[in-house]
Amino acid sequence: MKKVVIVMEQVYRLTISCPDRVGIVAKVGEFVSSQGGWITEANHYSDPVSGWFFMRHCIKASSLPFGLVEFREKFAAIAKEFSMDWQINDSAEAKKIILMVSKESHCLIDLLHRVHSKELFCEIPCVISNHDDLRSMVEWHGIPFFHVPVDKNNKQEHFDRVNSIIAEHKADTIVLARYMQILPAEICQQYAGHVINIHHSFLPSFAGARPYHQAAERGVKLIGATCHYVTEELDAGPIIDQDVMRISHNDTIEDTVRLGKDVEKRVLARGVRSHVEDRVLLHGNKTIVF
Repeated sequence: MKKVVIVMEQVYRLTISCPDRVGIVAKVGEFVSSQGGWITEANHYSDPVSGWFFMRHCIKASSLPFGLVEFREKFAAIAKEFSMDWQINDSAEAKKIILMVSKESHCLIDLLHRVHSKELFCEIPCVISNHDDLRSMVEWHGIPFFHVPVDKNNKQEHFDRVNSIIAEHKADTIVLARYMQILPAEICQQYAGHVINIHHSFLPSFAGARPYHQAAERGVKLIGATCHYVTEELDAGPIIDQDVMRISHNDTIEDTVRLGKDVEKRVLARGVRSHVEDRVLLHGNKTIVF
């Protein structure tokens, strides 16, 4: 049987958010078409509460007579006219994502597998952990592993080293794949909108530590997981993705943790995929996910 290889078309992903008004879609469409551009995917949303407009267009790169630098130059006047917060990225350029972990391996291994099998298009320049337990799993994939221990009496030393590793590897995004430390405010601010966390509950319920135990004490019938951007306020950042799983009174805490891990992996993978494909637009503490 002949093997079928699917090659993804290179596109430029244009994302826009701005005050809503008449003519935005027409103006952007006219600009793209006037350059011979071919829009392969178009998403729009107008928020009736905030009066804000959101857009994501995929434009076939080969249909344009210029690259991203000239696109930015030519589009700048339209962006200014409509007070746009905008960016355009090349789908062929893999985002650099640093994974941070502690001892739990399920989210880490799931993401490593998806990247290794080319199900998720991104580059993982390194993995950072406050424990050494997962080193062999990471290094099997040929990815550098940094063990940065935490001194409970001087956590700042740990975060200083973490920050230097992130800067050294020029990461676009940091993914906390069950990293059980609270990032300091300065890192949250420096990488605002670029730090993704998986929390093992359906936020805003059961924030903080030991959420499965909190859920068991309340006798819940649904457990969940939440993928969100990290802010200075613990487990309160803009939500990217969520999912749930039904449980019953027969399930022990151990059962609940086991079942919950499946949800965590699924939700984190979807959230990371949405982020690397430029599908998430931030507005205050809310997200628009196309």
